Amino acid sequence: MTKPQSEHIPQEAFDWYDEYAHGLMDRRTFMKKLGGLAAIGFSMSVLTSALLPNYAMAEQVSFNDSDIKATYEEFASPTGHGTGKGYLVTPKNLTGNAPVVLVIHENRGLNPYVKDVARRLAKAGFVAFAPDALFPLGGYPGNDDEGRAMQRTMDREKIQNDFVAAANFLKSHPLSNGKLGAVGFCFGGYIVNYLAAVDSNLLSAGVPFYGTPASESLRKNIKAPLMIQLGELDKRVNATWPDYEESLKANNVEYTMHMYKNANHGFHNDSTGRYDEKNAELAWQRTLAFFNEKLS
Repeated sequence: MTKPQSEHIPQEAFDWYDEYAHGLMDRRTFMKKLGGLAAIGFSMSVLTSALLPNYAMAEQVSFNDSDIKATYEEFASPTGHGTGKGYLVTPKNLTGNAPVVLVIHENRGLNPYVKDVARRLAKAGFVAFAPDALFPLGGYPGNDDEGRAMQRTMDREKIQNDFVAAANFLKSHPLSNGKLGAVGFCFGGYIVNYLAAVDSNLLSAGVPFYGTPASESLRKNIKAPLMIQLGELDKRVNATWPDYEESLKANNVEYTMHMYKNANHGFHNDSTGRYDEKNAELAWQRTLAFFNEKLS
């Protein structure tokens, strides 16, 4: 399926979408601003198709691909919401143990794009587990707007504890080789940074895509090597990077930061016009190489 053509859409439209997606602008204001662009010649249908997700475009690995096996698994989370649930994807012909990777969604629950990322990892030989923070409320509702609203009502500390529990569940899984990686996007990128900071022994490698750092008081605990993936046009998240880098240097953390030229926040998400195929593919190949190096 052809992805939306977004190269002629003004940058401010992407900035507005970022504000809308992160609760800094309500939907009515967002649509009103898009309407202003429509008034000067931009098609409203083109604008919305480029900015709002179409998950039919985000499937790179089919759920019934013969090389993988996908199931849903529950895990205990006593300091979180009691019980969590996620999407576990394993290589079909796995023999012995394998490196394991936690896949962490954005601020709207386990949507189809993030499940596909888990399948991509399994296709590459990893055991991948993608928890759904919305499971205590019935799970991802099939709609990002509803998912965002649901996640906003939840206790953030309990959500964080759910992801810590998920990380421990995956790390101790019978298929695990004992080395845990984590990759996350936006809110999920923050959670990767948080997992690295909250427990020095939890992660063996972390790849946060456009995620903000954990609180400064926790950063001294970071021991896992990190690969930081940032989009050049993502002003909101990039503003946090200099301070975070200073903390990583002060604590002698092994890290690499990649800044992707002309890339927006969400450039890896191939369900919207923010998707940048060239940069997304480069970032993903770097992610796989990093995990192969640190988790084997």
